[in-house]
Amino acid sequence: MSLPLYIDKINVAEKVNATRVSKMSRGTINEYVSLFSQLYHFLAYSIKKPKMQLEKGMFIISVDVDVGSRELGVINEGKNDENIVKHMSEYRVGAIDEVAFNLFLETFNDFEIPVTFAVRGQLTEVNNSILESLLKSSVEHDIGAHGYSHREFSNLTRNEAETELNLISKGMKKFGIIPRSFVFPRGGLAHLDLLERYRYKCYRGVGDFMNDCMCIEKQGRLYNVHPSLYLDRSISSMFLTKILDVAIAKKLPLHIWFHLWNFGETEGSIHKTINKIFFPLLKYVKKKERSGLLDVETMLSATNQVKELSDSPS
Repeated sequence: MSLPLYIDKINVAEKVNATRVSKMSRGTINEYVSLFSQLYHFLAYSIKKPKMQLEKGMFIISVDVDVGSRELGVINEGKNDENIVKHMSEYRVGAIDEVAFNLFLETFNDFEIPVTFAVRGQLTEVNNSILESLLKSSVEHDIGAHGYSHREFSNLTRNEAETELNLISKGMKKFGIIPRSFVFPRGGLAHLDLLERYRYKCYRGVGDFMNDCMCIEKQGRLYNVHPSLYLDRSISSMFLTKILDVAIAKKLPLHIWFHLWNFGETEGSIHKTINKIFFPLLKYVKKKERSGLLDVETMLSATNQVKELSDSPS
């Protein structure tokens, strides 16, 4: 199906739903939930006894590229929509991802912040993909994997999961990429032994109130780079700097993560969020890095650092 024809077939109801969801995400309920989440995380991290201690604080960002290109929506003809996000088609999420990716990549490169981009394997099927931009980036980012079709691994049989991992490997190889970091679509953690077989080094574990933590721990031959905090556009930059201070004081890894589509549907709204949240945060991160109090790492480089520390004689 051609691109113009597919655009014409986008359901009007979907557009209405997408607008409704967008408005809800800025609404009072979500703001209160986010405020509670921020307060909970700050208190928990301030009080909890650390599971580990590094030589200094550590800051990690991982970004989920759920679609990355509207062309995937065309290729899949809407049949993969249910594996992406409710109320928006794969095509629509891909369109948002295209805009958001360019803005975030420019921001991270301007601040010289390396991050982990967890990229969907099917992006290897499209031209002018995010992968090409990452390979040309002035900052060396960690190109990880985020499934092939964004199907939840905990719902896949072993054979289905292995098929996805094999497709990722073959597709990435065309770009000269061997992914070593893995982010499970929708957090559906499963088939870790297959990750080991495909020579991944680390993954991002389950993130929620009960599981969020500042910790990197070994699981078999893999390392779980635990998520610490999920970001959306209602997050406060002041809160982020305060929780980063906790990580620095306790010499722990703060791992924040988000989807590209979390921060608005237009270039203007995404740019506004980046200016409001990420500019103050990354400016503070660089200040602490220059003062020698903080290491800025990707999931992969953080894993390598922790492995070196554990392997070195005490």
